[in-house]
Amino acid sequence: MSRASTPLPAAWGYALAVAAAGGAFGVRLALNSWFPPGFPYLTFFPAIVLTAYFAGRGPGILCAALSGLCAWYFFIPPYDSFHVDFATTVAITFYVFVAAVDIFFIDGMRKAMRHLSREREAQAQLARSRDLLYREMHHRVSNNLQMVGALLRLQSSGMKDEDARHALVEAGGRIETIAKIQRQLHDQTGEPTPFRAFAEALLDDAGQAFGARHAIRVEGGEDPLHPEQATPVTLVMLECFNNALEHAFEAGSDGRIVVALEQEGDSHVLTIRDNGAGPPAGFEPAASPSLGLRIVHAMARQLGGAFTMARVDGWTVCRLSYAPAV
Repeated sequence: MSRASTPLPAAWGYALAVAAAGGAFGVRLALNSWFPPGFPYLTFFPAIVLTAYFAGRGPGILCAALSGLCAWYFFIPPYDSFHVDFATTVAITFYVFVAAVDIFFIDGMRKAMRHLSREREAQAQLARSRDLLYREMHHRVSNNLQMVGALLRLQSSGMKDEDARHALVEAGGRIETIAKIQRQLHDQTGEPTPFRAFAEALLDDAGQAFGARHAIRVEGGEDPLHPEQATPVTLVMLECFNNALEHAFEAGSDGRIVVALEQEGDSHVLTIRDNGAGPPAGFEPAASPSLGLRIVHAMARQLGGAFTMARVDGWTVCRLSYAPAV
């Protein structure tokens, strides 16, 4: 809140009015020989303006009254008297009009500034409450998803059918992955996390869970993802990453996986490359019965984009292109 919108205590305000009028009188008296006739109020108007600005309407009126009396008595002929004639009346009327206009507009400006300051504080408080509510809701959604995933895994332990148990374990794992994505999309202050930061954390967790020793690198992605696109894009990244860990490398072998998020023209392009064995000859990702690839294609359709997988110079390149959300 600015000083102009915070009035001084009443006693200090009126003391400032007296001091300002006295200072203006002293300056006018010291410069009297420099001023030609007809400028009795020249140094008093700044004093009135400053007093009204810093102390308010009442002290401004007091400063104007004291200044007017000083100018009338000492600087309007005949000097050293409160003589009244037509010329004096015109001069005093002009002074009163200008001083009143100055005080009126300055007081209105101070009220507007105080109102604006209160509005800004109310808006800031509303924004803080909204952010707190959003973070709390975000946290609860993530926790609930985590709980659903854990329940599915727990349910799978009682299944005798191996295929059913495997399906429940995979479903629980993917739900827990979505919960982890939701939790890491924002930092502790509620600000969106850059893609590169939470991608590195998610890939590191996934690699450790798989027991992989491969070199993993993330390129680009310095900006946060759009909230509506963050989950599908990240799911595509993790499905392709897990697919590479599971199928591209022999057990115990070392390899390299590179994840990059870049912009090409009007599209965002996510690529996941690995230097593993690659898919078999004639492999068609769109026709594959793999649940992971079906999820990838579903996410690509949700984004309104396209997904391809190809072998390029000894690397298997999974490529997702999509238009950024507006």
